[in-house]
Amino acid sequence: MKIGYKLAAEAFGPAELVRQTQRAEAVGFDFVEISDHFHPWLDNQGHSPFAWTVLGAIAERTERIGLATGVTCPTVRYHPAVIAQAAATLALLSEGRFTLGVGSGERLNEHVVGREFPAVRARHAMLREALEIIRLLWRGGYRSYDGRYLSLEDARVFDLPDEPPPIAVAASGPPSARIAAELGDGLFATEDKPEIVRRYAEAGGAGPKYAEVPVAWAPDEHTAAKAAHETTRWALTGWKVMSELPNPVNFAAATTTVTEQDVAQKFACGPDPARYVAAARGFADAGFDHLVMQNAGPDPDGFLDFYASELAGPLRELTPGTPT
Repeated sequence: MKIGYKLAAEAFGPAELVRQTQRAEAVGFDFVEISDHFHPWLDNQGHSPFAWTVLGAIAERTERIGLATGVTCPTVRYHPAVIAQAAATLALLSEGRFTLGVGSGERLNEHVVGREFPAVRARHAMLREALEIIRLLWRGGYRSYDGRYLSLEDARVFDLPDEPPPIAVAASGPPSARIAAELGDGLFATEDKPEIVRRYAEAGGAGPKYAEVPVAWAPDEHTAAKAAHETTRWALTGWKVMSELPNPVNFAAATTTVTEQDVAQKFACGPDPARYVAAARGFADAGFDHLVMQNAGPDPDGFLDFYASELAGPLRELTPGTPT
């Protein structure tokens, strides 16, 4: 089992994210994953630095730890040619430690460039075309592409690694699981649903399977749940809501009825390592083999110390299940 640390780019500035990664490497995490947002989910989170600049700084200031986007949408705010170039550059700077996580995006981040945010079927079709463009450019040479939604004209990425970075595709249902199997090298998910992994395997997917485990560390359960409620209650809205709302104020309005008790039921809160292991086991049993600790607690250093002393061993002993 590989264990990762989620860099909460909506809650911390760029220098702090680099520092947290250095500490995550020191305490033994296998990789870090950073969200690629333009806006935070809620205004009181207060941050949203450019993920690719942060990753470049991290690559230069770390030696071992893996890096991943969790996830980038390569279709609206970015053109896939830009992501192909960015990912290739980061793979070189990190000496092969980078994984490109991609997904079909959220209106929260993509509407800012003034383009229409399409319906989900079109978003999936656009993601397919984007991945085809990225793969094409990573083959080297000048390339062109004419798709229904996206095009490429006589473009070349000059700096390419010997081996292209792996691509993990976010999935929440059968259509996106097929895309992950057919055009990706791995799977990315945020729910402990065995059917996601099963659909990925049925479509021929055999790569690493990433999942985010919601946790919130603090010395007591109430403090942890309170912090998670203040900054991360948006996580309880579900993907159909999370992908469609345009701004942090809309997420604040949509979560007025979410309580601390609701958050405590979704997040492993407080100082008891057994709760964290139980939450992670749900994802392991569903078939995931790369578990990302998404800490919504108020003290990242406290959580990192807690991981080193209480969680690293038990989490690594988990065995991915085979979904039926």
